[in-house]
Amino acid sequence: MAETKATVHYGGNDFFIGISPAGHAQVMETNGDRASATTPIELLLIAVGGCMASDVVDILHKKRQIVSDYKVKVVGERREDFPRSFKSIRLHHILTGESLSESAVKQAIELADSKYCSVAATLRPTAEIFVTFEVVDHSNQTEVEIT
Repeated sequence: MAETKATVHYGGNDFFIGISPAGHAQVMETNGDRASATTPIELLLIAVGGCMASDVVDILHKKRQIVSDYKVKVVGERREDFPRSFKSIRLHHILTGESLSESAVKQAIELADSKYCSVAATLRPTAEIFVTFEVVDHSNQTEVEIT
């Protein structure tokens, strides 16, 4: 069993410092009105987007696809009742590249979503995850939803 350890320190005044296993620090805050640092729930959205995107890039590199720009827009819908967990998360992948194959992108995203992204797999038992993408090749844009 692989074990990962992190540490969270209270910094006072609703601030926390998360320390990753590699020693990297991330400031978080729980005072949403102040909005001077990322909240833990916002980090969760960033984590699922980053996890899936890194898997997609790895798969596309193996397919010899060249990605010149890539962003993932992540939107989460939370439940009204506490603990206000996510009931759905939508990830919209926007990939740009010269002669980037739409079918290769679709397959890479499907594999990342269903097999490789551990953050999505962790969230999936309690949150529905929806994935869409578009491929930008100069002036050609395509949007497809994967269900």
